[in-house]
Amino acid sequence: MPKLKTHRGAAKRFRATASGRLKHKRPNRSHILTSKSRKRKRHLRQPDFLGGADAQNLQKILPYL
Repeated sequence: MPKLKTHRGAAKRFRATASGRLKHKRPNRSHILTSKSRKRKRHLRQPDFLGGADAQNLQKILPYL
């Protein structure tokens, strides 16, 4: 069986934790920040974790993560 290719775009956006969960940066933190509240921007700094069907789909395109 040949080696599987990793989806490079997804590999740059997701990291696996020690327990195998997929961690990613939250969206909406790159521009137009003046109209967002201080609390909202502060919470957007925290990483987010994928679960359920999204995580299963990513396992297919990130086979060695």
